[in-house]
Amino acid sequence: MPRKALLLTLLCLCAAGLVAQDLESLQIHGFATQGFLYSTNNNYLTMKSSDVSLQWTEGAISLNDAVTNKLRVGIQVHMYQMGQIGGPQVLVDWASGDYKVNDSLGFRVGKVKLPFGLFNDSQDVDTLFLWVLLPQCNYPDDNRDFNLALLGGMVYGRPSLGHYGRVQYGGYVGEDRLDANGGYVLQLSQYGLTFPSPPSGKVVGGDLRWLTPVQGLSIGASTQRQGLDGSGPQGTVHISPVLLTGYYAEWKKGRWYFAGEYWRMPMTVLAQVETVPIAQSVDPRSWYPMISYQLTRKLQLGTYYAHEVNKAGNTAQPQNYSKDWVMSGRYNFNSNFYGKLEGHFLHGNAIGYYESVNPDGLKPNTAMMAARIGFTF
Repeated sequence: MPRKALLLTLLCLCAAGLVAQDLESLQIHGFATQGFLYSTNNNYLTMKSSDVSLQWTEGAISLNDAVTNKLRVGIQVHMYQMGQIGGPQVLVDWASGDYKVNDSLGFRVGKVKLPFGLFNDSQDVDTLFLWVLLPQCNYPDDNRDFNLALLGGMVYGRPSLGHYGRVQYGGYVGEDRLDANGGYVLQLSQYGLTFPSPPSGKVVGGDLRWLTPVQGLSIGASTQRQGLDGSGPQGTVHISPVLLTGYYAEWKKGRWYFAGEYWRMPMTVLAQVETVPIAQSVDPRSWYPMISYQLTRKLQLGTYYAHEVNKAGNTAQPQNYSKDWVMSGRYNFNSNFYGKLEGHFLHGNAIGYYESVNPDGLKPNTAMMAARIGFTF
């Protein structure tokens, strides 16, 4: 009830803001995309991609309004279908009130986006990126809604350091829960576990970024501590609070763009299915470098290499690593329509694969083509 009451309050604040401002400052944005996936050997992200899959559709609408010079309220809702993930439900990506005292201090409350790494708090807007798929070792599309936001509060700011640039910070605390139609819940169901209410837990974390005096160059670090608990008719799942750390850098110079990240999140998952206890320890370490170039006003090209390895397992086994070499291109037909085409060369099975669409097991290597067309306003 508290979650529902808070979201209802935020919606009422949005409505009050619209009335008070006579829609003068209302900003409405949205997008719709259709994806395509074809892969050799293995099916990817719950889609039957080895047979060519078009079951990847997404759309979102956001409203944002200034109630006063310092207070803004907004909300974004979206629907998506990615193979067996998602569905017809309308999801609230975020809904928050934002009070900005000055450049150095501001507050958000509601369902607020999490600033972690370079792209976590912007990964819900496909139009911002060259890539069809961001590096899945850091930004898994099958669990994006869980990683994107929490229900709670955040303090943020961007104070000046004079000749030394600026520092951008954000700290948050609240509760997060798994997406009922997302990848983690689907994986748990393959162990025979279902939940009337998705597993949830407390979250605390922060992000610190230095916007250096070198134009376009920023360096930062993020940390987050979270646990999860859930129970259902078949059993329980428990993850003691674990610490996720990330380090990143980004440089924009002319038509060039360079970025890279390194994350680590060791944890132990404890589950009980009926009377059978299950314990699994993992220590995933992931990193990627990426580079892109704006060839013309409409055409952008780029590449990245994403790598993850589970140090808690046998790193020679395909189930304990993922290596993804990617080449991508994006063409903007006009200010509203765009298209993306991407090639992936995947080695290892640690990320993105599900038993439900790979009943005969997994081969160690997969080549994949991904495409997306989109409309934005």
